[in-house]
Amino acid sequence: MQKALLSTLIIMVLCFSACTNMSRTQQGALSGAAIGAGAGLGISALTGGSLGAGALIGGALGGVAGGIYGNQQEQRDYQQEQRHNRRY
Repeated sequence: MQKALLSTLIIMVLCFSACTNMSRTQQGALSGAAIGAGAGLGISALTGGSLGAGALIGGALGGVAGGIYGNQQEQRDYQQEQRHNRRY
Protein backbone atom coordinates (compact mmCIF):
# COMPACT_ATOMS: atom_id res chain seq x y z
CA MET A 1 0.00 0.00 0.00
CA GLN A 2 2.87 2.39 0.73
CA LYS A 3 4.25 1.83 -2.77
CA ALA A 4 0.89 2.73 -4.29
CA LEU A 5 0.63 5.88 -2.18
CA LEU A 6 4.18 6.94 -3.00
CA SER A 7 3.59 6.30 -6.70
CA THR A 8 0.42 8.39 -6.62
CA LEU A 9 2.20 11.27 -4.90
CA ILE A 10 5.04 11.20 -7.44
CA ILE A 11 2.55 11.19 -10.33
CA MET A 12 0.64 14.11 -8.81
CA VAL A 13 3.83 16.16 -8.45
CA LEU A 14 4.81 15.45 -12.05
CA CYS A 15 1.32 16.32 -13.30
CA PHE A 16 1.28 19.66 -11.51
CA SER A 17 4.72 20.59 -12.83
CA ALA A 18 3.67 19.92 -16.45
CA CYS A 19 0.80 22.45 -16.53
CA THR A 20 2.68 25.47 -17.87
CA ASN A 21 1.56 25.56 -21.53
CA MET A 22 -1.97 24.28 -21.07
CA SER A 23 -5.33 25.99 -21.28
CA ARG A 24 -7.39 26.38 -18.12
CA THR A 25 -9.63 23.52 -19.26
CA GLN A 26 -6.66 21.20 -19.69
CA GLN A 27 -5.12 22.28 -16.39
CA GLY A 28 -8.42 21.74 -14.60
CA ALA A 29 -8.89 18.29 -16.09
CA LEU A 30 -5.36 17.18 -15.26
CA SER A 31 -5.40 18.63 -11.75
CA GLY A 32 -8.87 17.23 -11.07
CA ALA A 33 -7.83 13.79 -12.28
CA ALA A 34 -4.73 13.79 -10.07
CA ILE A 35 -6.62 14.98 -7.00
CA GLY A 36 -9.51 12.60 -7.71
CA ALA A 37 -7.15 9.65 -8.10
CA GLY A 38 -5.49 10.48 -4.81
CA ALA A 39 -8.82 10.86 -3.06
CA GLY A 40 -10.16 7.65 -4.59
CA LEU A 41 -7.04 5.80 -3.53
CA GLY A 42 -7.31 7.15 0.00
CA ILE A 43 -10.99 6.33 0.34
CA SER A 44 -10.41 2.82 -1.01
CA ALA A 45 -7.57 2.29 1.43
CA LEU A 46 -9.73 3.40 4.35
CA THR A 47 -12.75 1.32 3.37
CA GLY A 48 -10.82 -1.80 2.36
CA GLY A 49 -11.83 -1.61 -1.31
CA SER A 50 -9.76 -2.11 -4.41
CA LEU A 51 -7.04 0.55 -4.56
CA GLY A 52 -6.80 0.45 -8.34
CA ALA A 53 -10.53 0.76 -8.88
CA GLY A 54 -10.78 3.60 -6.36
CA ALA A 55 -7.97 5.51 -8.04
CA LEU A 56 -9.42 4.98 -11.52
CA ILE A 57 -12.94 6.00 -10.56
CA GLY A 58 -11.72 8.98 -8.55
CA GLY A 59 -9.42 10.05 -11.36
CA ALA A 60 -12.17 9.84 -13.96
CA LEU A 61 -14.67 11.79 -11.86
CA GLY A 62 -12.04 14.34 -10.85
CA GLY A 63 -10.93 14.79 -14.46
CA VAL A 64 -14.47 15.49 -15.64
CA ALA A 65 -15.19 17.87 -12.76
CA GLY A 66 -11.85 19.66 -13.17
CA GLY A 67 -12.36 19.99 -16.92
CA ILE A 68 -15.80 21.53 -16.42
CA TYR A 69 -14.48 23.95 -13.82
CA GLY A 70 -11.46 24.91 -15.95
CA ASN A 71 -13.69 25.47 -18.97
CA GLN A 72 -15.95 27.77 -16.97
CA GLN A 73 -12.93 29.77 -15.83
CA GLU A 74 -11.66 29.97 -19.41
CA GLN A 75 -15.05 31.23 -20.64
CA ARG A 76 -15.23 33.79 -17.82
CA ASP A 77 -11.79 35.12 -18.72
CA TYR A 78 -12.77 35.34 -22.40
CA GLN A 79 -15.96 37.25 -21.56
CA GLN A 80 -14.07 39.68 -19.32
CA GLU A 81 -11.56 40.26 -22.10
CA GLN A 82 -14.38 40.93 -24.56
CA ARG A 83 -15.98 43.45 -22.19
CA HIS A 84 -12.63 45.12 -21.66
CA ASN A 85 -12.03 45.39 -25.44
CA ARG A 86 -15.46 46.96 -26.02
CA ARG A 87 -14.70 49.77 -23.59
CA TYR A 88 -11.50 50.79 -25.37
